[in-house]
Amino acid sequence: MKKEKKTHALLFLLLLQFTLDYAPYFYDNGPSSTNGNMALFSISEDTPVGTQIYILNGTDPEGDPVRYGLTFEKGSKEYFRVEPKSGNVTLIQELDREKQGEISVLVSITDGRNKVVETVRVFVTDANDEPPEFQNLPFIIDIPEDTTSGSSIYRVQAVDKDMGSGGSVSYYLQTSPFAKFTIDGHSGILRVKPGETLDYETTPTHFVTVVAKDGGGKYKGKHQVLTSTATVTVNVIDAQDMPPSFVGTPYFGYVYEVSVPVSPPLILYTTLRRSGDGVFDINNTSGCITLTTYPSLLKNELYEIIVKASEVGPNEQLSDDYDITTVTVRVVDLNNHPPTFYGENGPQSKFEVTMYEHPPAGEILRGFKITVNDSDQGANAKFKLRLVGPSRVLRVVPQTVLNEAQVTIIVEDTSGIDYEKGATLSFKLLAVEIDTPERFSATADIVINLLDTNDNIPKFTSDYYIARVPENSPGGSSVATVTANDPDSGPWGEVKYTIYGSGSDLFAIHPSSGVISTQPWTSLDAEVRSKYNFYVKAEDSEGKYSLAEVFVTVLDMNDHSPEFDDKLLEKTMIIGIPVRVEAVDDDAESPNNVIQYSIMTADPDNAFDINADTGEIKLKPYIKSMEIVQNITKQKDCKWSLVVQARDRGSPSFSTTAVVNIDITEATPLKGPMAAFLMKSRDNPMKALGMVTVIISTLVGVTVLISTAMYMRNSKSNRIMPARRIIRRRPRDQQPWTFKMPNITFNHPADKFTIGDPERSPHRNTGNPRPKPPPPSAPSLPPPPPSNTRPSERPRAVPTISGALASKGSKKAKSSRRKEGNISSALVSELKMKLEQKIIESNQGYY
Repeated sequence: MKKEKKTHALLFLLLLQFTLDYAPYFYDNGPSSTNGNMALFSISEDTPVGTQIYILNGTDPEGDPVRYGLTFEKGSKEYFRVEPKSGNVTLIQELDREKQGEISVLVSITDGRNKVVETVRVFVTDANDEPPEFQNLPFIIDIPEDTTSGSSIYRVQAVDKDMGSGGSVSYYLQTSPFAKFTIDGHSGILRVKPGETLDYETTPTHFVTVVAKDGGGKYKGKHQVLTSTATVTVNVIDAQDMPPSFVGTPYFGYVYEVSVPVSPPLILYTTLRRSGDGVFDINNTSGCITLTTYPSLLKNELYEIIVKASEVGPNEQLSDDYDITTVTVRVVDLNNHPPTFYGENGPQSKFEVTMYEHPPAGEILRGFKITVNDSDQGANAKFKLRLVGPSRVLRVVPQTVLNEAQVTIIVEDTSGIDYEKGATLSFKLLAVEIDTPERFSATADIVINLLDTNDNIPKFTSDYYIARVPENSPGGSSVATVTANDPDSGPWGEVKYTIYGSGSDLFAIHPSSGVISTQPWTSLDAEVRSKYNFYVKAEDSEGKYSLAEVFVTVLDMNDHSPEFDDKLLEKTMIIGIPVRVEAVDDDAESPNNVIQYSIMTADPDNAFDINADTGEIKLKPYIKSMEIVQNITKQKDCKWSLVVQARDRGSPSFSTTAVVNIDITEATPLKGPMAAFLMKSRDNPMKALGMVTVIISTLVGVTVLISTAMYMRNSKSNRIMPARRIIRRRPRDQQPWTFKMPNITFNHPADKFTIGDPERSPHRNTGNPRPKPPPPSAPSLPPPPPSNTRPSERPRAVPTISGALASKGSKKAKSSRRKEGNISSALVSELKMKLEQKIIESNQGYY
């Protein structure tokens, strides 16, 4: 029984342990930590969006994995986002402490069964991101001009929403060379600058720019200072510190015969002392002088009025400050007559004339009989004449008229009077009064009818024409059309075409249409001549003409077939080396003269290949020796035949064929670059002999140059240090160096392509009676030149190198000289050895 009770108790405890489930919780690491539950966490407002700012950190007592959440109260702005698994909190909205300094956040942690939610506050710390802001804008101040210097006139105020040093504000003015104000940097009080005065008459308004600067602070990791500006408008109020003064003196006025009397005003601010029987009065406020009677009652033509201007005090009392001026008034007649144009029969508004185009510049158009008149008197009868129309073609004389004048029209620009531009020219002749208020005017039409003259030459549409015509075109074929225009009218505008020049004999031109064609008997051949150029002439009825050049290109047609030198070609082919056949196409241009080669038939078949572009014929790659050739032909002569076709690429295409007989031989393999050259020159032995001669001549020339250089070096050394030379003479019995060119002969024509094998040469030359040529000996020295040497010194010999070439030996003798190599190699080696020996002997001559 006891065991059963213990078992039941143990099972109850286990069941209780699995039934109880504890909730997860956050770590509380304090406000200075960056992980925990974000309680009292602080973040700067200039933190960039996307920055990881915090890590939510907690645990579950049972060790179950937890997930994190982050929400905001309904209607509030969401600034953060959390990654549920890692707890990384990221900023997703820009912060602004000035708008919201504290953020309420609901953070949660859950293990899947239990969820814990906590409300935490996140504080937004300040950054210097707000500039100072001026209050009570705009700043407009009115101050009297007699304000004393140093007086306070206004106080500006700016507020910075930032905290700390970034929220403090100081003031200063933008510098100006004419500044009359100053400001207190702390209080913002604006004052008149000490020593400066204000003057309404000079500057009635001042614009002062005030700068507000904060104390600076950190923003996004950098220190910055923000400023703001505002303009203070200072209006200076006038004070009575200047006497009145008339402006624009002297004054003159006119009274016209239709003027109406005007009653004077009642308010008096100026006084008037008048002469002239009281017929004038003045407006005491505006200063306007008016007539108080009818002009017909005026007795004088000229009146002088003395006007006094006095300053009005604050109580509308006249001060002792005043100014006096004189106004002169003239009574004049009424301007009631406008200018009028007259012809031979009275007033006229249109004048017309007929004349030839292009009159000379300066010519008077005498066909016009024009008079202009103004019946008024004095200034009312003064007016200007002006001609309105095409600019600077005509001008009118006179330009200023008093009362009456005869109008003269003169040609100024003869190019503007052109029949081709217009058969009629129209102008407006204006007469406008100058000094009258009414500005009366009159207008007349000037019409010029032009007659044409032959003043233009035919002109081609282009200075040159380019034409193309196929060869073999029939006579009379059209080549090109040229066009020339003559803007003159009638017969002067008719153009006649002619053709001339060195290349014009094969062509003709229609005299009126300008169509260029070939002569009826002309046959153009691009192979004979493909380019022609000549001149065409366009001439009017009076012989005025112009020229243009015509370039004609004869287009090549495929009218020639390729041709071989012979229908039967004999060739010799060495196995491995191609032979070439060549055909010529007399066409002038590609692709008509581009030839492609092909093998039509061959005996034996499938033994040759041909290069389609070059015509080189070679054996098939599998034919490498004469044994293979003899196995194919079963004949001893080894002479094969094939038919080669040459076809051009023209349209239509032409072709021709030739029979090629090829004698196939085999040559002994050649070795070395000289052998390769001889193989290439097998068909031209003189070329190989010439190349050998050039090589030998070059080597002799190099020898002479080296000798000359050593002679110059030794001579220079003798002149500089004659006492330090030791001259060693060469033995007198030394033999001169001679070199004889071997006489090469060939017993068989094929020997010129054969070079003996060095290993076999002794056996081949055993029967050669010709002895082995001796090696070249050193050259003998010439007698030394005379020199002024000391008695104790031995004269120094001048080194030289001389040589003689003699033909010696044959082809067989040459092949026996296996150790010396070819003639060129022996000569170079010997020269090099002798030169080195002379340099060593020369160097041993020094102490």
